[in-house]
Amino acid sequence: MAKLKVTLTRSLIGRPDTQRKTVKALGLRKLNSCSVLPDHPTIRGQIHKVEHLVTVEEIAD
Repeated sequence: MAKLKVTLTRSLIGRPDTQRKTVKALGLRKLNSCSVLPDHPTIRGQIHKVEHLVTVEEIAD
């Protein structure tokens, strides 16, 4: 199964609390922090919610 490398590229300053919690649930803390996650529909949904704040790369397993 493929994996996704998610990087936080935009700041959370001024963002709603739901977006802050979603970014934290993805395992991202500071700007430019990365997290490698499995490619599941739940993860894709979280990424879609904050797609304007993150960049996503697919990693072949």
